Amino acid sequence: QVQLVESGGGLVQAGGSLRLSCVVSGRTFSIYAMGWFRQAPGKEREFVAAIWWSGSTTYYANPVKGRFTISSDNAKNTVYLQMNSLNPEDTAVYYCAANTKPSGLDKQFYYDYWGQGTQVTVSS
Repeated sequence: QVQLVESGGGLVQAGGSLRLSCVVSGRTFSIYAMGWFRQAPGKEREFVAAIWWSGSTTYYANPVKGRFTISSDNAKNTVYLQMNSLNPEDTAVYYCAANTKPSGLDKQFYYDYWGQGTQVTVSS
């Protein structure tokens, strides 16, 4: 069992920044990779970024490349998503997810555990 708790969401104006955090607990030793997904109102959930639990390799969706940075602090069992140059299209509920199998990192169905989500709202 893996448990995830996101935090750091909020309201920010376009061009601003936010940093999301995801604290991981439970059987953390079973995790291969961590990912961030988001879901805007009326839209399907989409991949944002992922990182191997070791922190050695990262992956990003095209819309966030160059603006978002995923990182991890294994000593704190925490994954971060630094979001810069935010725009209204980034508005969504952001979810942290854990992948416990050595499989694709950008597909939501490969992730076994999900956090409750944290709201990010970007105003124009």
